[in-house]
Amino acid sequence: MCCFSRPVISVSATNIFARAAENGRQFLVYSMTVKAKEDLAMVLPLPVKIGTDEKGVSFIDLSGYPNFFADLRMGFPVPRPTKSWHSAADPGNAASKQLAVVKVGNFEASFVPAVKDFSRLDERFRLPADAWDKLPGYRDFGFAVFKLKAGAATVHPMAFSFPRRDLKTLFFPTVHIHDGKVHPRGDFDHALYCQPSEHERLALDGWQESPRNASAFMKMASTKGLVAADHHCYRRELHGQLPNRDTFLSIIA
Repeated sequence: MCCFSRPVISVSATNIFARAAENGRQFLVYSMTVKAKEDLAMVLPLPVKIGTDEKGVSFIDLSGYPNFFADLRMGFPVPRPTKSWHSAADPGNAASKQLAVVKVGNFEASFVPAVKDFSRLDERFRLPADAWDKLPGYRDFGFAVFKLKAGAATVHPMAFSFPRRDLKTLFFPTVHIHDGKVHPRGDFDHALYCQPSEHERLALDGWQESPRNASAFMKMASTKGLVAADHHCYRRELHGQLPNRDTFLSIIA
């Protein structure tokens, strides 16, 4: 699922789409159903290229395509649950001015270049500092932060591109922090989707392939370039108690 700055009542039906973009970047689309008692932020750790500043992530408004994942799911007639994973944040000192806030559909979003820069966000939208003590592998990650309202909602797809640190993997943010604590295992309810780019192959053992190209089931004009029309898509499900880690998919050629 993801990390939240305040405790949540429930999170379910998480969907994530990943595809390599041009110039060493990656597209990522994320959606879920969440219920919370108060305003909070969803935080997605990202393995960005070292030195990426706060303008390095480009947010993409998909509010006009709320059925992005419903349509993507239609490309796969028979679901096939499987298991998969892989894993990759840390406190720092206060930075200076407030981080830029971008309006993206129904959300306000910011890119936090490093853990130390969380001090530049409203306190409601930060994770507890000691959470990063327990996740030392994230000390040089960046973080996409989406501000959410209290209540129950199915979140329309959140989309952006970021500069990849490792050009040989696609990244899926699946580490969980739902109550301010880091647990060794998490309760997964995920569907992961991906597309290989034109000149690459992915290590897709255990992934289900769509029988048709994406143009057969996606509204291509509404995807804003996130999905390639003339390629098949791939799907993998993660369910149940699994190691609390992010997911990486290897690019083999």
